Amino acid sequence: MSGVVPPAHCFTDAAAAQMERLVADFGRMYRERNDALQEVARAHHEALLRLARAAEFRDDDTGVHIVRMGWLAWALARELGMPESQALLLREAAPMHDVGKIGMPDAVLKKPGKLTPDERQVMNEHPRIGAEILGRSRIPLFQLAAEVALAHHERWDGSGYPSGLAGEAIPLSGRIVAVVDFFDALTMDRCYRKAFPDDVALEMLRAERGHAFDPRVVDAFLAAAPALLALRDRITRERPDLASLVASGP
Repeated sequence: MSGVVPPAHCFTDAAAAQMERLVADFGRMYRERNDALQEVARAHHEALLRLARAAEFRDDDTGVHIVRMGWLAWALARELGMPESQALLLREAAPMHDVGKIGMPDAVLKKPGKLTPDERQVMNEHPRIGAEILGRSRIPLFQLAAEVALAHHERWDGSGYPSGLAGEAIPLSGRIVAVVDFFDALTMDRCYRKAFPDDVALEMLRAERGHAFDPRVVDAFLAAAPALLALRDRITRERPDLASLVASGP
């Protein structure tokens, strides 16, 4: 019958159904947006890790050092009581600590003897180069990686580079990676020397407690040394690929 107005509840039901469709559409769009952003972040992460590996291959022909760096930094961070979410982020960021070496000339990077003052000045720029490569991003992972790259050659006593930071002015991420990098580098063959035995490297680390390195971080490393060395040996033996750094567990 023409001119009959539908009951009010019909409008209410139609509006509710339309609202449900809109909410569902917005929810789907939001999930698709997040999935796309996560895929972009993963692609950026993989690209930067491969750049880090390219830099590492210039200094270590196995390339496994950067994978060990990630897992050991994660394990040491957990020993220090860092929340798991932050430790996992550090696991992904730590391998990019030396990405700035991609900008170092071979004559400096691979020189078997002592660097001249000019060569040392060139070498000391690689943290800034790394931070510049990594820091032009709003993604938290890359911001942390830039922080690590810039800070991991600072020393507890203020005599490090590039900024001469001292004590707790050095970000904790940089203090953790500095200890892990020092020990792992000592116990691997380099172009200019053979690897030091583990016990010698541990004593060398202990000797730098309070000088190069945060005493609390060194103490945590030494206390957990058996577990950390076992993890290192497992990584070296199994040679996991870069994808292991974004896995859910060791």
